[in-house]
Amino acid sequence: MPLTPVLTARFAEPRSWTLETYERLDGYRALRQALTMAPDEVVALVKDSGLRGRGGAGFPTGMKWSFIPQPKPGETPTGPAAMPKYLVVNADEGEPGTCKDVPLMMADPHSLVEGVIISAYAVRCSFAVIYVRGEAVHAHRRVVAAVQEAYAAGYLGTDVLGSGYDLELVVHAGAGAYICGEETALLDSLEGYRGQPRLKPPFPAVAGLYGGPTVINNVETLATVPYVIRGGADWFKTMGPEKSPGPKIYSLSGRVVRPGQYEAPMGTTMRELLEMAGGVRPGHELKFWTPGGSSTPYFTAEHLDVPLDFDSVAAAGSMLGTTALMVFDETDSIVEATLRFTEFYAHESCGKCTPCREGTYWLVQILERLVHGNGRAADLDLLTDTCDNILGRSFCALGDGATSCIASSLKYFKDDYVALLPPEEQARLGRSLRLEPVGAAAS
Repeated sequence: MPLTPVLTARFAEPRSWTLETYERLDGYRALRQALTMAPDEVVALVKDSGLRGRGGAGFPTGMKWSFIPQPKPGETPTGPAAMPKYLVVNADEGEPGTCKDVPLMMADPHSLVEGVIISAYAVRCSFAVIYVRGEAVHAHRRVVAAVQEAYAAGYLGTDVLGSGYDLELVVHAGAGAYICGEETALLDSLEGYRGQPRLKPPFPAVAGLYGGPTVINNVETLATVPYVIRGGADWFKTMGPEKSPGPKIYSLSGRVVRPGQYEAPMGTTMRELLEMAGGVRPGHELKFWTPGGSSTPYFTAEHLDVPLDFDSVAAAGSMLGTTALMVFDETDSIVEATLRFTEFYAHESCGKCTPCREGTYWLVQILERLVHGNGRAADLDLLTDTCDNILGRSFCALGDGATSCIASSLKYFKDDYVALLPPEEQARLGRSLRLEPVGAAAS
């Protein structure tokens, strides 16, 4: 059954990134419609649609907007309600394997700009920032050009479309730190400080950018908002499961015939996405894959029919994350892949908290010892113990993400680790530590 594209509908159009193409294909109609509604009505519509954040956590978007303190009618605002409100777009796409936001900004940047304007209007914000990853030079240029076109057409600036609403939108390029994908580290970077996570609470909705109430949303989330406004909550819920509705861009990479971005409703299975991508490369079999990037626990062939939505993936023992589906076959070493991911996290750790700074360093040392055939029998337990000392003890999710691939690889493929040990260390382990096949253990 062919799928009708929503988020990627304009991608194949000639010069799809221009305002002319965007307006010709219903661009900025949703903004005009939103400006006829009260801000609270826009928030309620997005909340009713069930749209959840596409940046990884899956938090309900409308609910996040409703957390922004607003002045009460007839009362003089005080505290956070009296402060300027801010909207920040997290376009710092740095999760290994993730490639959904950059193509969207390249092919259809005006959908993001329109989503930003509608969202800012909904939370009564007059200043917004799009924080783009520094290495994404071409995407940054496309977004800057789209913002300039929007200003010239009256969609940004003073008195947007004669509505009396004012909005200034700035595009900022980061310096390429993975940690700045964490929302509070991103805020510190925007303010000119070194990007490091803040201790929460207070949360950004109360004390965010410059200490004011701040909404932080992902690119794909905001690019979805115009479709919610135009189509309505009921239409949006026709795609995907009840608790995770809407369209989604899935990034498939690795050992597939046609890697790339595939749009499908939330809840589509990996088996269905592999069919769209031509399957695993000929002559090979799927060994393991990531449902949401390197910071999510691995899945295996037994998980091919798990619906790829937030709740179903969590129930199966992983996280949907950024829907970065990296596919590995039987020729790939899971230990070497895990080492590569762990090296990334050790390099990108901001160093603020000891468990992540020290723990990721030692995880790399242990994995390198194993990969080079110099491991010890005790290293398998040492890996688990080190992960336990990082998990839940770091300022942000980087530490937790660094342990995900290690813990899940030991869960499903411990024999692969054992096979890398010298013969005398394998003998020392003894039969009691050998894993049964995954299928037998599960039954």
